[in-house]
Formats: sequence, C-alpha cells, structure tokens
Amino acid sequence: MLSIGMVHAQQQADTATMMLSLEEAKAVAMEHNRTLKNASLDVQKAEAARWQSIASMLPQVSGSLNYQNMCGYEMELGNFPIAMPPSGTLGITASVAISGAQIVGAHLGTIAMNMTDITKKQTEQQIGNQVKSVYYSILAMEQTIDLLEKNLINIEKLYETTQRSVDVGVAEQTDADQLSVQVATMKTSINATKRSLEMLYNSMRLQLGLSADQAIVLTQNIDELINVENALTLLSEEFVLNNNYNYQLLKENVKLSKQQVHLSEWAYGPTLTAGYQYSAKKYFSDQMTMNMTPPNAVSIGLSIPIFSSGKNFTSVKEAKLEYKKQLNTLSDTEESLRIQHSQLRYNLSSAYETYDTQKKNVEVTQRVLDNISNKYEHGYASSLDVTNSGTNLISAQNSYVQALLDFVTAQIALEELLNK
Repeated sequence: MLSIGMVHAQQQADTATMMLSLEEAKAVAMEHNRTLKNASLDVQKAEAARWQSIASMLPQVSGSLNYQNMCGYEMELGNFPIAMPPSGTLGITASVAISGAQIVGAHLGTIAMNMTDITKKQTEQQIGNQVKSVYYSILAMEQTIDLLEKNLINIEKLYETTQRSVDVGVAEQTDADQLSVQVATMKTSINATKRSLEMLYNSMRLQLGLSADQAIVLTQNIDELINVENALTLLSEEFVLNNNYNYQLLKENVKLSKQQVHLSEWAYGPTLTAGYQYSAKKYFSDQMTMNMTPPNAVSIGLSIPIFSSGKNFTSVKEAKLEYKKQLNTLSDTEESLRIQHSQLRYNLSSAYETYDTQKKNVEVTQRVLDNISNKYEHGYASSLDVTNSGTNLISAQNSYVQALLDFVTAQIALEELLNK
C-alpha cells in the first residue's frame, strides 16, 4: 500500500497536490532527499577507493608500440659497418609490487567504507526524524489556525452585536472598541501563524527534495500520531552503546587510528617487486644488422629501507600518540552518552508532563472564553472580560503548541540515541 501511494504521489509531483501520511513523507525523503543521495555517493566513493588499494597489489600490465628511423645512419664496429634500418618494437610489461603498507592501506579502505556506511544510516535516521518533526509542527500550526479562526468568528459576532447596541445607545463605545482590538489581535496572530506555517511547508519540500511550488497536503492529524504510551515506553528502554551510530563511528575511528600505527611501522618493512617484459623488434629492411633487444626479461627485486634520519621513528611515535588520544576520546564518549541517556529520559518525562498540562489548559481556557462570551451576550460580563479571556486563549494555545513540539523533540532525541 505504501509503494502504491508513493508511485501515485510521484506521478502527481510538480503538477498536482501530493497527499502524504507521515510514513509516506519519510519514504519520499529516503528516495529524493539530496543530502541522503550524497551520503549514498560517499559510500560508493569509499568502496571505489578501497578497490584502488586492493588493485595496487595486483599485477599491472602495459603495452607499447614504437617506430624508430635512424635516417640511413650506419654504425661502424671496427672495420665492419652495421646498418641501422627503420624498425618497430612491440613491448609488453607485467609487474607487481607488494608491501606491508599496501596491505594496511586495503584495511584502511575497508574501515573507511564501514564508516561511510554508518554515516549513511545515521543520515537516514536524521532525515526521517527531521521529516517527523516538521510534519508534527505543520499539524500543530494548522490546528492552531483552526482554533483561532473559530474564535475570531465568535468575537467578530460579539463585536458586531456590541456595535449595534452602541448605535442604538444601549452600550458604551469603549466596549465595542475593546472587542475591535481583540478582533485585530486575533487576525494578527492568525496571519503570523500562517506565515510560520508556509515556512514549515517550505522546509518539508526541502527535506523531500520537491520543487518550491509543489503543493502538499498532510493526511494525518495530531491525535492520530501522538502516541503517549509508545513514547513513555522509551523511558524503560535499556541503552546499548553499540546501537548508537555516533559510538559506532568512534569505534571505527579507533580502528582507523590503530591501522595508521601499523602503516607507519611498515615504513621499516621491505617492498617486493617482480616483473616480466616481452619485446619483439621488426626491421623494415633487408639490410644486415644486429638485434640486441632480448625478447624476454624477468626481474625480481627486494627494497629494504636502512636509514631515514629518524623520520620513520617519529612518524610511528606520532601515530601511537594519536591512537592513545582516540582511546581516551572513546572512553570519554561512553560516559558522555550514558549521561546523555539519563538527561534525555528526564527531558522526555518533563516534556510529557508539560504537554499534558498545557493540553488541559487549552481546553479549560477555551471553555472559559465560551462561558465569558455567553455571559457577555446576556449582560453578565464586560467586554474587558471577553478581551482578557481571548488573550489568555491565544497565550494558552501558543504554550500548548510549544509543549507539543518539545514533547516530540524529546521523543525523537531519545529514539535517535537508542537507535529506535
């Protein structure tokens, strides 16, 4: 069903509105987000670099074809002239060189490929979380606009009724003026919220890799997506260090640093080379001459470094010091991540309490406004009471939206740490 929805959404892209659930939005981002595409390209680059290191240890073969013309020159050997006619030479050379540094280089390539793969997975996780955060933010903003517009209609009705009462002389102009200010305040708040909403939609388009004019409609609402029970179960989840992408990257970095030590040590090691050369020379003349080019040649060599004026020694020492530094960083990060886990659990618990309180506060503030508005219509409340209760509702709604986003942010942060 998700695949069918994605195909349908892509067929409509740039020409019609995309209808997206949260999971569909994530799926589109996984396919079209440019940052994620670059992460995939980095994995391919790392794999290509690794194979370059491996290929350097395999036989290398090259061919050559040469033509030579001495322009009629003859060489004399004693009293015997030797002709130097035009000639062509075909040469084929095969060689191989193996050293410990090349083997270590191949290991370094494997580690680098593992690191880019982990980074790609981490990027996928981050992009998915960013889409989720923006999705929730859009829904919260739309819910805010709906609530404010409904209350704007009610206050406008109260203002119109009051203004008519003023016109017939049964109400004070100040009452109508106060309600007029409240109407203007509501409209200003609605317009500001709509501008923020458009910014969020642009952020969503960017995350999904869509054009700036692509229309998007989110098909889910806050009540469908907010699952307090699932969020709170994270508080009892055990923190496994090896599941965390940052920790995985740091462990690979330690391996990389250790291999750098081995690479520096192999500067003392020998290099073995072997080669084979075939040459075939053809003279383009019937003149008698001497052919001193051997058709086959085999070579084997062993290169051993003897003295480097301390360069290799200091290089090894530097690599070992960097390795110790990475081990210290790893230990420090382990403790840091455990502390972060405790802090994120506290943040989620606190954010939930605030969210629950602010949600109830909006409900109560809405009932208060409805009650005050009803009393005002029957003459039991003043316009100032209506204005104050309307202002309180706007403030409560803003606090609720912020509490909602803080709760979602805290949940996402803990999920990311736990790699859930």
